[in-house]
Amino acid sequence: MVTDPIGDMLVRIVNASRVRHASVNIPLSRVKLSVAETLERNGYVQNIVTKGKKVKKVFSVDLEYVNGEPKVHEVKRVSKPSRRVYMSVGDIIPVRQGLGKLVLSTPKGILTGEEAKKENVGGEVLFTIW
Repeated sequence: MVTDPIGDMLVRIVNASRVRHASVNIPLSRVKLSVAETLERNGYVQNIVTKGKKVKKVFSVDLEYVNGEPKVHEVKRVSKPSRRVYMSVGDIIPVRQGLGKLVLSTPKGILTGEEAKKENVGGEVLFTIW
């Protein structure tokens, strides 16, 4: 049993990209699918495809590479089940001098830091990625 499904998803993506896999399968949930769509929107993964039926549903994430190097170098989980971290819109700052992204769970959905500033909402900080 996984106690942190978003953390598990992120570890699967990072590990698969480090060993140069073309894609990785992740058990389906609405939150994880929304996080994957946010990563796709920001160019960290290529394509998302849902597979399976009923209980055995998974989604496949095609990983993004630039000149043979993975686009996802590192992911740091900020808010965990044991310690939730929240950020207001005024506290959102760039990650790695703008080279990375901050991903938040907001009332308007899963957004990056830049999108949350445009929407003028804060929320729970899920992770940073670069």
